[in-house]
Amino acid sequence: MRHRTGVAGALAAAAALVALSQPAHAQDVDCDSFSYQEDAQAVFRGTMGDPYRLDADGDGVACEALPRRGLTSSTTAPTRPPTVTPTPVTPATPTRPAPVAPTRGVQGGLGGTSATGPTAWDVAIGAGCVTAAALAGGYAVRRRARGH
Repeated sequence: MRHRTGVAGALAAAAALVALSQPAHAQDVDCDSFSYQEDAQAVFRGTMGDPYRLDADGDGVACEALPRRGLTSSTTAPTRPPTVTPTPVTPATPTRPAPVAPTRGVQGGLGGTSATGPTAWDVAIGAGCVTAAALAGGYAVRRRARGH
């Protein structure tokens, strides 16, 4: 009897874990994570679908409101610089490029991904787990009181 109870408990725990498992994301990315549209477009093209919702209007262009490299604003075309004749320069000793500092930080919060709190489904799962734990505890106390 103990063997069957242990197996049933292990199966119930495994079923609960499998039902709640989701793929882990390394980070939550949105348009605020990028300085330039080209960077957001590269991430958008490198993922299947649009898991980060970078293309709000579905036209295949990610984060259209971000500025583009080489443009003075997102609505004007770049101007050509004047032509400069190169002058010979003596070669300098090679130097290591300076490390690139991040341009935007991580916004802190409560640690969750939802600003509105748990969904009804999350509350139902939590209530089910608490109920199952209470029933299992009551069952164990009752069995112990009977002397089994």
